[in-house]
Amino acid sequence: GGGGGGGSGRATGPRFSGIEFHKSKGQHILRNPAVVEAIVQKSHLKATDVVLEIGPGTGNLTQRLLESCKKVVAVELDPRMVVELQRRFATSPLRHNLTLIQGDFLKADLPYFDVCVANTPYQISSAIVFKLLAHRPAFRAAILMFQKEFAMRLVARPGDHLYCRLSANTQLLARVSHLLKVGRNNFRPPPKVDSAVVRLEPRVPPPPVNFREWDGLVRLAFGRKNRTLAATLKHKSVLTMLEKNFKTAQAIRASGAAGAAGAHSAADIAAMAGDDDMDVDGGGAGGGAGGDVAMDGAAEGTPHAEMRARVQRVLEASGYGDKRAAKMTQDDVLTLLAAFNNSGIHFT
Repeated sequence: GGGGGGGSGRATGPRFSGIEFHKSKGQHILRNPAVVEAIVQKSHLKATDVVLEIGPGTGNLTQRLLESCKKVVAVELDPRMVVELQRRFATSPLRHNLTLIQGDFLKADLPYFDVCVANTPYQISSAIVFKLLAHRPAFRAAILMFQKEFAMRLVARPGDHLYCRLSANTQLLARVSHLLKVGRNNFRPPPKVDSAVVRLEPRVPPPPVNFREWDGLVRLAFGRKNRTLAATLKHKSVLTMLEKNFKTAQAIRASGAAGAAGAHSAADIAAMAGDDDMDVDGGGAGGGAGGDVAMDGAAEGTPHAEMRARVQRVLEASGYGDKRAAKMTQDDVLTLLAAFNNSGIHFT
């Protein structure tokens, strides 16, 4: 397998079978047969399975997958790798069980598959996770190799140092478990960091929550994950946004238009990916950074006083005002989101 299903760039690297690897495309070929075998074994494939592979590279993992399932659909961005795969399997008795799709995985229309197995292009890790979790019908499991730190964020639990927006969003949609560590020297060329393999099992059916609303709250809460929710949600910029959303929701209700509660569109799930999910300290979106002024002492008549009071009432009634996102479970966030929505407060 080879992590070549997405990304772009022109940086070059070592050659293999006459092919020059592009690190900028995440092309690190898994060369240790023992690791390939471990990944296949932990995938628990059935002889009737259709397997999706992302970035097959030169086909080391592809070969073992073909021997273990009914069909492999491999998505590869690099046309040179596609040629190499065609050459490698040209005389294989299993060649008719391999379908190659040349193109960007993130833009490809995916066929039906039972299991996804991939050594992923690391620079699009988050986007890959949520494109897969948005796929319908839901697959049985995905066995994916990522940079170790990204993988540890996927499996982190509330209270863990690495627990973040990525953890919360992924675990809302799937059960996540760590399978094995893979040292950097198992690849050619070796990446700068170690890797790890995780297993994702989509929750079927998905939870009955509006994913845009969920991600709106989670994005704010994890913007400063170690700050109390009361401190985060009563900042000026946040109150401004909530007030705008409140007025929009009122206008929609007045017009009689249908709301989007419980929406489960692929676009909503895909949007849960973000480029901020590798930020350990939780800086950035919506945390009240910079010149924001907390509105704790806002008097009646000051800007946002009504919304601040509304937020305060929900936090007091739900008991979450002193909670920190870093320690909130999925149920905590769902409960708080429902309380806010019932009070007319929306995050999209």
